[in-house]
Amino acid sequence: MAPSVQAHHRSHSLLLLQKLLNLRDTASPLTLILDTLEQSAGPLVREFINRAKIGRSKVIFISFATVKKPHDADIFIKARGKPLAALAAEIASHCPPTKTTNTPPQKYLLLLDALNPLAPHSPLLPAFFSAIITSPLVSLVATYHTDVPVPSPTAPSYAPHPLTLLTHLATTVFRVSSLAHAVAIRRAHDRSVQEPEWGLREGREGVLVGLRGDVSSHGGAVVVEMEMRRRSGRAVAERFVFTPAGDGGGKGPGAGFSLLSDHPLFAAAAGGSGDNEEDELVDSTFSLGLTEKQRRDREGVVLPYFDAQTEVGGGEGGRILYEMGREDDFDEEEDEI
Repeated sequence: MAPSVQAHHRSHSLLLLQKLLNLRDTASPLTLILDTLEQSAGPLVREFINRAKIGRSKVIFISFATVKKPHDADIFIKARGKPLAALAAEIASHCPPTKTTNTPPQKYLLLLDALNPLAPHSPLLPAFFSAIITSPLVSLVATYHTDVPVPSPTAPSYAPHPLTLLTHLATTVFRVSSLAHAVAIRRAHDRSVQEPEWGLREGREGVLVGLRGDVSSHGGAVVVEMEMRRRSGRAVAERFVFTPAGDGGGKGPGAGFSLLSDHPLFAAAAGGSGDNEEDELVDSTFSLGLTEKQRRDREGVVLPYFDAQTEVGGGEGGRILYEMGREDDFDEEEDEI
């Protein structure tokens, strides 16, 4: 990719991500965040809240699993145990339609901490989302824990899986994962070895959470995989590295975003580490390297297809030039062939 094209692609992807995080121009009415046991969606959710407060949007937190009201939430709604119709009516009551005035319209950010309790009622989710997203000024950001088993569904057997339905309804899907895991997987690909597994995918018995790596060395960075569906139906996909503003959830969008391909750790993994290569050579029983003299001799060899491009071999189909040595026996019959 040419440098100018690469720079344009980088700026376009980052601007699109900023537009989604800032809730500008109703870019995504329904945003779905998929997390795992290895990486929580908390840092990305806090970034949504910080940017919403800077934009003076009203933050409404809908809780299925959160006990205490978040510090920056304006309204806290306990949703567990409530029927969907009653819950939708309560949420919609906090998002009244705006009246035509000279003041800027009020925007609303709905944060749903877990969609898993609603998974058994997946056929009712489209109507539920339509009831709470009442205007273009309302944006819903919902989290789904992909490692949590789905309870016995009430939907027919031919109905799609709740996660399949949610990813189809969402206009933007964010998948979060650990940066340390992404680097380890890339290194495994470069060395053509099996990918490491963590958490439930390790296939071990018992309650297990895989190693998160040295989180402090990465600054708590998170890999964010974005998939946005435009109105035309075309999907825009990109992978970013998100570095939170600080351990205290610093105020304002001081966090940093960059493309995954531009991150120093991932670039080093893609290029390979000289120390790792030396370690691999030490494990072998013989030397796989070349001396300086062997390298010069190899570069000085002229192959037949290169010789065919010179004046001597040009136009003769790349004929093989052979010079007899002192130990060679001349055979007329073989020479005629």
